[in-house]
Amino acid sequence: MSYLVAIPAEVISATASLESLFGTLSAANAAATPTTQLLAAGADDVSTAIAALFSQHGVAYQTLGRQMTAFNAAFNQLLSQAGAAYAGAEAANVTPLQAVEQTVLGVVNAPSQALLGRPLIGNGADGGPGQSGGAGGLLFGNGGNGGNGVAGQAGGNGGSAGLLGSGGHGGMGGAGAVGGNGGTGGLLFGNGGVGGTGGTGAAGGSGGNAMLFGDGGAGGHGGTGVAGSNGVNPTINGQAATGTRGINVDSAGDAVATSGQGGADGAFAAVGGSGGVGGDAGAGLLGAPGNATAGNGGNGGVGGIGGAGGDGGRASAALGVTTAGSGGDGTVGIAFGGAGGAGGDGGQATSKFGGAAFGGHGGLGGDGGTGASGVTGGVGGAGGNGGHGGFLVGNGGSGGSGGTGGTGGGGAVGGQGAGGGDGGAAGTPTDAFGGDGGGGGDGGNGGNGGTGGTGGAGGTGGAAGLIGNGGHGGSAGIGGSGGTGGTGATGGAAGIGGEGNSGSAGTGGDGGDGGDGGDGGTGGNGGARGSSGVGGTGGFLLGQAGASGAGGLGGVGGAGGSGGDFGAAGGGGAGSKTDGAPGSDGNSGGTGASGQNG
Repeated sequence: MSYLVAIPAEVISATASLESLFGTLSAANAAATPTTQLLAAGADDVSTAIAALFSQHGVAYQTLGRQMTAFNAAFNQLLSQAGAAYAGAEAANVTPLQAVEQTVLGVVNAPSQALLGRPLIGNGADGGPGQSGGAGGLLFGNGGNGGNGVAGQAGGNGGSAGLLGSGGHGGMGGAGAVGGNGGTGGLLFGNGGVGGTGGTGAAGGSGGNAMLFGDGGAGGHGGTGVAGSNGVNPTINGQAATGTRGINVDSAGDAVATSGQGGADGAFAAVGGSGGVGGDAGAGLLGAPGNATAGNGGNGGVGGIGGAGGDGGRASAALGVTTAGSGGDGTVGIAFGGAGGAGGDGGQATSKFGGAAFGGHGGLGGDGGTGASGVTGGVGGAGGNGGHGGFLVGNGGSGGSGGTGGTGGGGAVGGQGAGGGDGGAAGTPTDAFGGDGGGGGDGGNGGNGGTGGTGGAGGTGGAAGLIGNGGHGGSAGIGGSGGTGGTGATGGAAGIGGEGNSGSAGTGGDGGDGGDGGDGGTGGNGGARGSSGVGGTGGFLLGQAGASGAGGLGGVGGAGGSGGDFGAAGGGGAGSKTDGAPGSDGNSGGTGASGQNG
């Protein structure tokens, strides 16, 4: 009896080759088409006969080509059907055999499954999320793999093998949870399972141990450290009390008003109180000569956001020198990223019939606070220890690598510098001098970037038994990158000079200088590298100790933040004779320094 062996894959390949041949024949037939209609070389009988002979030959070739094409198509179809038939026959033969196999294994495993809850032959089932893998068959079978944990849940442990077989792999830990341990290898022969990788910032699972013959499983890798949060400037809600207003004074002679009181101080989470407005002064109520001096505005109170300065009081007289009150200064924002308080405006001075008049100067704007720093990144998870090699023969498992440290958080932006107060106007028939504008506050510096997290420690290599080499120690984790420095804030705009209105000699006030932009925050330093794992001990009779793990690298330092824009200068006040000079723009903030590498 003869036997036929058919390989469906080879039959399918032959079909493809025939399809290629079909393409070649089609191309040749197309190329030969012009030979079916040849023109005679001359008008004589010989040329005509030769052309007719070759044309008949071309027609005959085209006929033969069509017959070959039809044969090739039919043969190709039959060959394809044969390949499909062979493949179907194989599939039909396999299905009953699989059913027989399952039936036989079911009969063999039923007693041990009923008594011990474990089959004689077969692999253990893989565990569900965070659950341990099932044990392998008592005689033969690998342990099932542990299930991966969800967030906050440890990975499942790998299942143990029976007499012959390898332990299952540990499952990966969920965020913040450790990886599962590898399962134990077979009692007679088999390797331990690999430990699961740790979740974010968590340790990897230990490798499974071998029993008599076999290698220990490798430890799981440590998880990457948690990234540090970006710096967040606090929200300021409360408001401290406003300072008391100065007392107004009106007199037939000289009049001197009192200044406003400073605003109340607030806590870090409150806005400083605004300064009180300066009192107004009025002299020469009945047209008599008299000088008038108004009160200054109170300074703003200290707070998370600086308090604004109060406006200066107004001074007026019929005939005499009038001096208006200057605006109070705004204060610095003491909270992270707190804006400065605005400067108060200078008061207005007027002398109706004559006498010098001096407008009040604008108050200075408060500086912005420094932005909040980024948070340090989390430490990388430690690598799992390698499993113990077989008691008789077997190498120890390698330790898992330490996890990379978390990235440091970025620094927050600095607080806005406040604007300076405007100078007060002056008006008199003689000499009038407008008040100068107040300078703008400087922008706050950006917060520093957070330091990168330290890399995780490498796991210890597993020890060998009697004969075998110790496992290599795990590599040290890489340090996390430093966070980026925060952006510096823009400097405050300066106040404009007051007008000087006079019939003969009016001089406008000078504009204030703009505030400087805040410097960018310094980038966070890179995290330190982790420690390398120690190699496992070699076999008691024969074998070498495992090498220590490779040293990790320190993290890269973060980039410095961008500097803030400068505050604009205040314009000079208009004067009837001389205009005031404009102020100067502030300086732009510098870029923050980069952090150092770990």
